[in-house]
Parts: sequence; structure tokens; C-alpha cells
Amino acid sequence: MQQASSVTPVVGRDAELMRLSRVLERARGGEARAVLMAGDAGVGKTRVLDEVGRQAAAAGMTVLTGHCVDLGDVGLPYLPFTEVLGVLAAEERFAGALAAHPVVERLLGAGTGSVRDVDGRLRLFEGMAGLLAEVAEVAPLLLVLEDLHWADQSSRDLLRFLLGRGVLRRRLAVFASYRADDLHRRHPLRPLLAELVRLPVVERMELRPLADPEVARLVRALEPRPLPDATVRRIVERAEGNAFYAEELLAATDTESGGVPSGLADVLLIRFEQLSEMAQQVLRTASVAGRRVEHDLLREAAGLPEAELESALREAVGRQLLVAGEGDTYSFRHALAREAVYADLLPGERARLHGAFARLLAGRGRAESAAERAHHYRESHDLPEALAASLEAADHARRVGAPAEEQRHLEAALDLWSAVGPGARPPGVERVTLMLRASAAAAHAGELHRAVSLARSALAGLGQDAESELAARVRYTLAGNLLSVDSLTAAFAYSSEALAMIPEEPPSPTWVWAAATHVLAARHVGENETALEVARRALGVAERLRVTDAQADLLISLAVFDGEGRRGLEGRQLLLKARELARSSGNAPVELRALFNLAMGCYESGALAECVPWLTEGLDRARRAGLLSSTYPLEMRYLRLLVLNVLGRWDECVRAAAADADVLPAAGGYTMGPALYVMLARGDFAAAERARALLEEPFDWMATLVAGIVLTDAAVLRRDPEDAVRWMRSTVSALVDESGTRPDVTVRLAALALSAVADAAAGLRSAGDEAGARRWTDTATELVELARTTATRDDGTPQGPEGQAWLARAEAEWIRAASGPDAAAWARVVSAFGYGDVYERARCRLRYAEALVAAGRREEAASEARAVRETADHLGAPPLREQVDDLIRRGRLSDRPGSDDRAAVLTAREQDVLRLLALGRSNRQIGEELFISGKTASVHVSNILAKVGASSRGEAVAIAYREGLIAPEPTTSG
Repeated sequence: MQQASSVTPVVGRDAELMRLSRVLERARGGEARAVLMAGDAGVGKTRVLDEVGRQAAAAGMTVLTGHCVDLGDVGLPYLPFTEVLGVLAAEERFAGALAAHPVVERLLGAGTGSVRDVDGRLRLFEGMAGLLAEVAEVAPLLLVLEDLHWADQSSRDLLRFLLGRGVLRRRLAVFASYRADDLHRRHPLRPLLAELVRLPVVERMELRPLADPEVARLVRALEPRPLPDATVRRIVERAEGNAFYAEELLAATDTESGGVPSGLADVLLIRFEQLSEMAQQVLRTASVAGRRVEHDLLREAAGLPEAELESALREAVGRQLLVAGEGDTYSFRHALAREAVYADLLPGERARLHGAFARLLAGRGRAESAAERAHHYRESHDLPEALAASLEAADHARRVGAPAEEQRHLEAALDLWSAVGPGARPPGVERVTLMLRASAAAAHAGELHRAVSLARSALAGLGQDAESELAARVRYTLAGNLLSVDSLTAAFAYSSEALAMIPEEPPSPTWVWAAATHVLAARHVGENETALEVARRALGVAERLRVTDAQADLLISLAVFDGEGRRGLEGRQLLLKARELARSSGNAPVELRALFNLAMGCYESGALAECVPWLTEGLDRARRAGLLSSTYPLEMRYLRLLVLNVLGRWDECVRAAAADADVLPAAGGYTMGPALYVMLARGDFAAAERARALLEEPFDWMATLVAGIVLTDAAVLRRDPEDAVRWMRSTVSALVDESGTRPDVTVRLAALALSAVADAAAGLRSAGDEAGARRWTDTATELVELARTTATRDDGTPQGPEGQAWLARAEAEWIRAASGPDAAAWARVVSAFGYGDVYERARCRLRYAEALVAAGRREEAASEARAVRETADHLGAPPLREQVDDLIRRGRLSDRPGSDDRAAVLTAREQDVLRLLALGRSNRQIGEELFISGKTASVHVSNILAKVGASSRGEAVAIAYREGLIAPEPTTSG
């Protein structure tokens, strides 16, 4: 009966499905209605109707579906109703109803007579109404009519009759869909819709485009393999809420990039080809302008008289290909429609129109139109003008704080450079300086590897006679970029070359910046004495020259040389001074570096709440400067989410990560890492798949760190020690820098892996497999040594409270692997995590409770277990809740404060048995009432006696009443 539903999942339509379900519920009760569902082509009308039809069938309703088909001028009368009748005729249970209304059989090609005369049509309509009423008597009926915009006149008339003559007083609902974007002003369905929505039994529903997050969910649900975030984001942008477009774009991801998939283009061009030739030409011209075009600009580019242009526009708007907007503008209803029309242009036609738009825009002389002019000049093959406009567009992007756009325009200019003769190039511009500028823009836009590539190109482009100052600038720029991608040895080599190329005397800003970069590089390769000595010299020169932003940068570097680094008072004072100097100089990147280090100093010292204001200030400054994708704001975005995660503000963390993803460029582990930690802790192992997808992208340090944490912890939760150790080792190996220094996160990874290893060792030991236990104990010793050496840095300074807490956990897990749980060791761990990590402290309190049980300290264990359960419930962490409930059951701990151990947790079945015991039932009677054997009932009774510490059935009942395990049965008065 019901059409097989699509495999496409229903996403983002909960409200609509709920509304339609309520209509079905009323229909089953005899109070039915009709719903007219409007929506653009591809928005998901059929999928929603399929789903609601499935629900109706599951509820016992008869579901009949009729489809209208686009047959042009040769329409088949009553086509959707004929389809419905064909389904009814194939069902034996409806044979009587069909026999009672023979007039409708004419639509199936049976019977005699004509329906052309008025009386014949009326008899047919009444017969159809009577048939549907009788079918609804057999079972509640849902009649679905799809694509009413293609319905023939006869079908429209019959629908008008059915809805207007009260057929919906039966157990019957009618859901009819139509394409809103197909209803031009003279469409024959328009007057019928206007008439029907005035009926009290008819309501209209509009299926709007999906929100971007819902399209992203749809794309990920459709594709079984993990997709890179950039791919999903691009599909979401182009689909603009249309489910069909998203599916087609997803299907084309493995094909050549760019353009519109051919199948989708064919669909999009159907409506375009139905326009008059003049309207088609106007749309072709508009497609060259872009998604949006001003009326005057379109008129001049199309070269049409005003009256003809307005006529063509009226037709395009009426067919809903264009939408009139504010400011006397027109936009394509959907960007993909514009792409399809544009792709259909002939090459010569395309170049001619681009040239026309370029000249028209140039005549207006507006700086903000430079990017458009550059595009149009390039596409019209006027390369000198394209070069000049690209440079102008880059300047405008820099002024408005848009580094990604600045980089794009600069790279476009570099692409054009060799194609434009020296005499036609803008004066005073050199290719190497353009590359340096593009490299800086790329770094500010978060394109770190591209920044390195552009700086290397600048180095390769230096001539033999290049001045030493420019050569030094190129090298220290390249060194700084290499530091950002962890190429530390190469960075130190280039910064050394830069510093050697220009003399310290006479002092110059170029030398100061070369020195500032060299300080950073030297520090990263462990040349601390060199870094400190150069920093002090350079700071003096910067102060004499009053190069305040370089002075600020050097102060930030010097802050780490204090005994406690940025965590200490001296380091903090240097950072505060650097922040003020950078702000006064207007150098946003240096100011952001100072703010990030102030925030990290608070985090590393365990002052999590103090960390937040610095992050808020830093991200606000980055937003105003257009630098949210540069290195330090990315670190701050991650740290803000991490702080929310650590403080147990998980819902806030997830919401903030989603909000970041909606409005900011994708940044892999930086923007999703803490949200993945939350997902995993809440038992959603899709977090592990998302983490693996991060590793499929080009190497990124933060993405690797996040993936390593998630995948190691996922293996721990699965009790898979081999996988946990494997992910831990591969992650550390990938994150070790060129000098061989392990990342601080090694301590955390080792402690996590040790948790799974200790579980394995304990399990084997309890099973009597000492050899197997020793193998895991050896692994545990290796891991704890790794944690110990990493927890203290090369310069002898220990990691902060977080690192020390993870080290304490690693030590406690090592003891557990070697000899069993140690309550004192776990008490130290719980105390160490007291700096603020809510979830990790709860996990360690669970281990502490286990150790207390093993030591016979049951009341203390019960108290710890209750605290863990409270935290798990607060966080919404089912795996942790299940683990603590398991401990309470296994350890027979009290789950309420003040309870005796005898009031141990009973299973649901044991509580049922105890209730019947209190009523004086025998084992046989208990078994009969609970549908279990008397022997099984006896086992339950024995368990209850043991758990409550009773020697008899009566004593067990007395204890149960006293401890509140059961309530007295209510009595009734006669």
C-alpha cells in the first residue's frame, strides 16, 4: 500500500512530523483535516510524507499515495486518483467498497458511460467521495497526493469537491504537496490553493530550507565514511538548506571539483528553459554579475530598454528564478541555479559580459568593488587591469581586517604577475614583497603551511643583488612560519641566517625583528642561553628605537625565562607590560600572543576561573582585527572550550563549539576537541570516528593531539589495552618535536593507557594467569617511566597542576597494575585533580572507592561512590554512572547516606521478591506471582538474606522496613 520510503534520513523536521502526527491522531478519532504542504523542489517534501506515511501504517491506517506527473500540455485526467484506485483494486478487503461505487471504475478503464457531461462528472465525484468514506470505515485512511503543481484540471476539480463537500468528517486525512517555487503568478493551482485554505478543515504547512547544522547532520548521515569538515562545510554552503542539492553535491565529492553536478544542473535548467528568450538572456547576464545584481547595472550590461528589461525581470521573478531584494537589486533564488545558468554560457559570451561589468564597475570608482572588478577583468582576459584591481582589492581587505581575502587577492595578483609585461605592472610593487605580504596574510588567516610555501617562494625569488635588509626579512618571516608548523631546526637555521645578514649597529627595526624571531627559534630547539642573551640585547635596541611592538614581543619571550615562567609573578608582570605596549602600537598579533600567554599562565597554575577573562578579551580583540583563524586565537578558542569542559560546564562547551563551527572557519582539533571529549564521556563513540577523520587531513599538531586523546580514551572505555597503548604511542611519536622533546600531553596519554593496562593486569591476576599479568605489568612500568620523565621539563621545571595530577594518576594506575589498588595513592590523585577538573576527579574518586572497598573501608567507599554518582548525573555521563552503579552492586555498598551496609543495593527482581516476602508468601507462591520457578525464587531469597545481613526471612523483612527498603502495604478500612 505504502510506497517504499527513501533511504535518506529525516533530519531537522521534528516539528513538522509532530504536527502531521497530531493530524493523523485526530483522523483516527474521526476528526480529520487536510494539510497542504508547500516547499521548494528538493527541500524534502517527499521524504517527510514517506516518514509520516510509515508512521500512519504502523498505527494501523491505510495509506494511499497518488502522484501527479509533469506531462506538459498533454495531461492525463485524474492521474493521481487513478493510481490510488489501482492500489485499492489490488486489495481484496476493498472489493466490496469498489463494487458499491461502479462509477469510479471508469477511471480504471472498466465500466461504461462517459464522465464528460456535468452529470457524469458529478456522479464520478460523488462516487469517489463515497468510496473513500467506505475505505475509511475499514481502517482509518491517509490519502497522500504528491506534486499538485503538476495536477491536471480534472484532478484539481475533484480535490476541490472532496475537501469542500465534507468528506473529511470521516476517519480520513489528506496530505497534499506542491512546489512553491513552481507557482508563477498565472499558475492554475494558485486560485485553488487560495480557495482551499479558507476551508475550516484545511491548513497549510511550509517546509522551509534546513538550517546549516541540519544539512551537516544529513550529509554525515548519508555518508558512512568520515568526511573532512571542510568538505561538509562546502556542501552545506552550496546546498543552502536544500536536502536534494546536498545529496547531489555529496555524490559528486569524488568527481572533479568545481561546477554543478551534471544531473543537478539538468534539473536546475528545466525552469530556466521555460522562459522567453529575452528573459533567458537577462538571466544569463545576471549570472555573470554573481548571486546579486543591481537593477541599473543589469540594465546597462544587458543593453535593453527599461520596458523590455522590466518585462523579462517580471517573468523571471514570476517563475521564481529571481527574487527582488532591497536597494533595487535582484538575486538568484538559489546559488546553484546561478551556477548552472553561468556554466551554460558560451565562452565568448561569457568573456564579453565580464568585460562589460568590469567597465561599468570601474566607472563607479568605488574601492569596495575592486574585488568584483578584478574578477570581471580576469574573466574577460584583460590581465593588466585584473592585476591592478587585485592589488587594490588586497589593500581594501587589509584595511577592513580580512586576511583570508587579502591572501586570496594577493595570490591572484601573483598568478597574473608573469602574464603582465613590466611596463603594464603597477609602479613601486615588487614580486618578492608581494609574496612576503601574502605569506603574512596566510598566517593571519590560519593557512600556516601555505604561509611557509609563500615565504619559501619569496626566498627562491630573491636575486643575487637583493639588498640585505629584504633578504633578512624574507628569512626571518620564513623562520617564524616554520615555527608555527613545528619545523624547529629549519626555523633556527633561517633565523640565524637572518640575524647574521644585517649588523646590530647601526640599530634598525629589521635587526630587532630578526632577533625577536631568533629568540623564539632558539628557545624551541633548546638553545636557552642563546635565546636569553639575544633577547636582552634586542630589548635594549627596541627600547632605544621605540619599536614598541617588537619590545612587547621580546618581553613575552623573556617571560618564560622566569623560574615559574608565565605561571609566576615575574613572568605575569612582563606579560602585562607586553600587552600594553602591543596595544599602544596597534600590533594585534603581538597583543594576542601576550593575552594567550596570560591565559595559559592561569590555566597552568590551576586558576581556571582567572583564565576566562583573558580569553574573552583575546577573542574579542581577534574578532575586531579579523584574526580569529590565526595561531594564537585558535589556541584561545581551544582553551576556552577546554576550560568549560574541565569545569564540568559540558552543555556550554558543546554549544560553544557548535556556535564556533557555524560562524567561524573550520579549524579541526582547535574548535572541536573539547566537544569530542564531552561526546565520548557521555558514551557517544561517534566521537572516535570524528577523531579518526581529523587524522585523514594533512598533519596538524592540534588535530593529532585531540585525536590521540579521544582514541586512547575510547580504547580505555572499551577495555582494549592493546589499542589504548597503540594510540598512545603513535600519538606521542607524531607529536615529538625535532629536538626529541615529548609534548606535555604525554603524561595524560600515558595515564589513560595505564588505566586499561591496569584493568588487564588485574583481570589476569584474578584469573590465575600470572604470566599474562606480568606482561601487562612490564608495559605499565614502561608507561609510568614515560610519564615521570615528561612531567619534568628539560630545564628542570615541573609541569603545572594539571600535569602533576595526571602523573599522580599514572603512578596510582601503575601500582594497581603491579600489586592491586592502593587507597593512599588514589587519595593523592583525587586531591591533585582538585584544581578544578570535575570529570577526571570523579573518575579518580571511583578508583579511590574501589581501593577503599578492597581495604575494607566500606563506609568511606560508599560515600565516595555516592559523590561520583552525583557528578555523573550532573554531567550527563552514562558510562561513569554505570561504572559506579556496578561498584555499588559488586561491593554491596549503601547508595544512601546514613544507611547501614546491610541495606545494600538490591536488584529490581530482588526488590519484587522482598515485597512478596513481607506479605508472607512462600518460595512457590513468589515464583508463581513473578512467573519464575520456586528454585529461582529461593536463590533470590538467599541473596536478599546475605545482602541485608539477616539469618531468617522474618529478620530480613524487619530490616527492610527499618532501612526503608520497602514501604508498609496500605490498609483499607471496612
